[in-house]
Amino acid sequence: MLLSLKMSYKAAMGEDYKADCPPGNPAPGNNSGLGATEAEEDFVDPWTVQTSSAKGIDYDKLIVRFGSSKIDKELVNRIERAIGQKPHRFLRRGIFFSHRDMNQILDAYENKKPFYLYTGRGPSSEAMHVGHLIPFIFTKWLQDVFNVPLVIQMTDDEKYLWKDLTLDQAYGYAVENAKDIIACGFDINKTFIFSDLDYMGASPGFYKNVVKIQKHVTFNQVKGIFGFTDSDSIGKISFPAIQAAPSFSNSFPQIFGDKTDVQCLIPCAIDQDPYFRMTRDVAPRIGYPKPALLHSTFFPALQGAQTKMSASDPNSSIFLTDTAKQIKTKVNKHAFSGGRDTVEEHREFGGNCDVDVSFMYLTFFLEDDDRLEQIRKDYTSGAMLTGELKKILIEVLQPLIAEHQARRKEVTDEIVKEFMTPRKLSYDFQ
Repeated sequence: MLLSLKMSYKAAMGEDYKADCPPGNPAPGNNSGLGATEAEEDFVDPWTVQTSSAKGIDYDKLIVRFGSSKIDKELVNRIERAIGQKPHRFLRRGIFFSHRDMNQILDAYENKKPFYLYTGRGPSSEAMHVGHLIPFIFTKWLQDVFNVPLVIQMTDDEKYLWKDLTLDQAYGYAVENAKDIIACGFDINKTFIFSDLDYMGASPGFYKNVVKIQKHVTFNQVKGIFGFTDSDSIGKISFPAIQAAPSFSNSFPQIFGDKTDVQCLIPCAIDQDPYFRMTRDVAPRIGYPKPALLHSTFFPALQGAQTKMSASDPNSSIFLTDTAKQIKTKVNKHAFSGGRDTVEEHREFGGNCDVDVSFMYLTFFLEDDDRLEQIRKDYTSGAMLTGELKKILIEVLQPLIAEHQARRKEVTDEIVKEFMTPRKLSYDFQ
């Protein structure tokens, strides 16, 4: 964390951080506004997400910084035309807000050309929270509407390298997390879930691609992209190639044979983008198509959008194992409110939906657009109180989590094994 802060400092101030040495006043004409604005810059990488704003990360700035493209109304309309049905609420509401080459995927789809989906999960603990479900809920929808195969990577090797876990623990978490992922309703005939620790040794095609990627990325490049230092283990330094490899179809010979030209679409949270910027840079040099991406925003912690949810703090989020009573208590007690200090003030001035976590959660989980808009109006005008808003959220979350738990109960070890066995998947394209 200290290193990432020092990097942010250097980016903002243009000089290395020195203890006991406050930055000098910028010379006049040296864009003196820079220090003030840039120092508050959000920081996003695959391990750290920091912002000082209660509204959360400034995603428009992030698009510019990462060089991706905004998902605009035009693209959402194009997706709607291609699939012939209403786009998912995550697209309608800008939860998936940025993309790379999504138009190419739609071109392929409209021309009956194949593509496949790839997403993943770093299994750092047995407990998954609702935020972890966001990419999977969306990927499940993509799989259904486009009718394409999907690969899900469980990066248990990454978690072994970064966390204080044994190999067995990391693999155990991968299997447990896979049950929660399967409970999202993925089609077993079109979905392959794999653990890196398991699959890499069993698949020469996969390992060959890892080595190709490793050959074409220098240590200097990964230092620049991921902020690795000389004291990081060589496992960490070479790991990005392993997350990149599933972007290429011949990493899965049992699914695609030796085809190298099936394009890949990766729905993920935007903090994972550095891996795939690297992948897209390497792809043409090793003769493969660049993967396309859809990026989602971050799911805010209960305490507010500027804090990151932590699986180790049970009150920072709603976990998939929470009972109805726990959900109610957590929302009422811990969900950051955009309401006023007194009822009188709230009735007069209204609440602030931009910082209210209960409202943010509803944008993720309440399907009805009109009802969401009505809630926004009522809360902003002061007609609806924080307690009433929280009650609506509790009524949305309780059945959602209960249904998830019921589906997860039905996922046996046999079913997990079936999902995780390398095999041919069914798809329409030749």
